[in-house]
Amino acid sequence: QVQLVESGGGLVQPGGSLRLSCAISGITLRGYAIGWFRQAPGKEREGVSCINNKEGNTYYADSVKGRFTISRDNAKKTVYLQMNSLKPEDAAVYYCNAVLEAGWTTYDYWGQGTQVTVSS
Repeated sequence: QVQLVESGGGLVQPGGSLRLSCAISGITLRGYAIGWFRQAPGKEREGVSCINNKEGNTYYADSVKGRFTISRDNAKKTVYLQMNSLKPEDAAVYYCNAVLEAGWTTYDYWGQGTQVTVSS
């Protein structure tokens, strides 16, 4: 059974930092793109960052460039999102996503999310 388990969310003051983790089991990471998405109350889910697991290329939403860093540890099958200089508008539930396109089939898995609150 495929599981993505996020952790590391919490309450932080503006300007603070958090590191989110996404522990993945039930699949090998080879070929999967792993991404972080977020959804704030009343807003649509949006992509924050992703990492191409084959070449390790990384991508960021403009709103988080220079503040967030995505990384992976293949041995631990864990993907991280280091979030620095957090702003109130970064508050949301953060979700981890793993996706692989193989021929006609798309494998798409989501975690349950972890809450990030940015408030003084």
